[in-house]
Amino acid sequence: MTEVGTQVTASNPTRPLRLSLLDLAMVRSGQPISEALADSVHLAQVADELGVFERLWFAEHHNMRSISSSATAVLIAHVAARTERIRVGSGGIMLPNHAPLTVAEDFGTLAELHGDRIDLGLGRAPGTDQVTMRAMRRSPVASDQFPQDVLELQGYLSEQTRIEGIHAYPGEGTKVPLYILGSSLFGAQLAAQLGLPYAFASHFAPDALQAAVAAYRDGFRPSEQLAEPYVIAALNVVAADSTQEADELRAQVLSSRVRSLAGRMPQLAGVDIDDDMVAELMDTPVGQQALHMATYTVHGDREAVAAGLADFQRTADADELIVANVAPGRDARERTLRVLADIRAAA
Repeated sequence: MTEVGTQVTASNPTRPLRLSLLDLAMVRSGQPISEALADSVHLAQVADELGVFERLWFAEHHNMRSISSSATAVLIAHVAARTERIRVGSGGIMLPNHAPLTVAEDFGTLAELHGDRIDLGLGRAPGTDQVTMRAMRRSPVASDQFPQDVLELQGYLSEQTRIEGIHAYPGEGTKVPLYILGSSLFGAQLAAQLGLPYAFASHFAPDALQAAVAAYRDGFRPSEQLAEPYVIAALNVVAADSTQEADELRAQVLSSRVRSLAGRMPQLAGVDIDDDMVAELMDTPVGQQALHMATYTVHGDREAVAAGLADFQRTADADELIVANVAPGRDARERTLRVLADIRAAA
């Protein structure tokens, strides 16, 4: 079963299937963070051994109990050191949280250690809430400088710094590839103007997917990094051996998302949200928000997932799909990886 949109806008319906992975380094309720990180390493090694995935990205989030990838560059270094082939990177680094020079040094170091296996995806959101943003000493207007910060960072990673006398060591000359992440027309237009690949966060922000991709393709200007537009679109996938099992796993994923959203409500802070409360919340704006965020979700057995991926790729007009592997538990997530690998190998 799939929940992807039905409108098809693909300019190339025969575009090959390229698959990548987004790991949110999820921490289950009651799970030690060290165990969650070990799960991410194990799944990265499985993906690496399967040999069909383009890249594995980790995302910067802060003050979220269920996500353990806040120190994104540290986690990338750890995973890259324990894999051999798959590209590893950020999806993304929230650039307004950091000085471009520091990001260049971090990812320049990663590139020097791991060669041409490092990606640097960039976003302009805080990756958290307003209170946490202040705790990070981030200025509320920092995102206004995002285009200039991208160019400054790009200069540090090339051999043409934009700030006279300031160089990234390590970093300079590594030319770590940049990707612009977004969920609106702003990121699409910026990626097009700079001639960079564009990744759309449709796994949780579905509304502007088709309009943003169209704007990106229409406005794209070739650059030194990229001659033609390149779109990566994200979706959630839960794959299992049977439809019934996949249905059960997806229901668990939806319940977890409802709990997460409800837990951020002041009136429910500290409340143990049990299954009965989740069922009641499904008919509230919280439940509707959770369902909407999961608009681009594919779940089912191998055949259903294969069909859903093909439908979503056409809907998104994407060159590459990046999968948020959201099944609960390491074993279920590993099964999803293996089903995806079978689909990719057969494509």
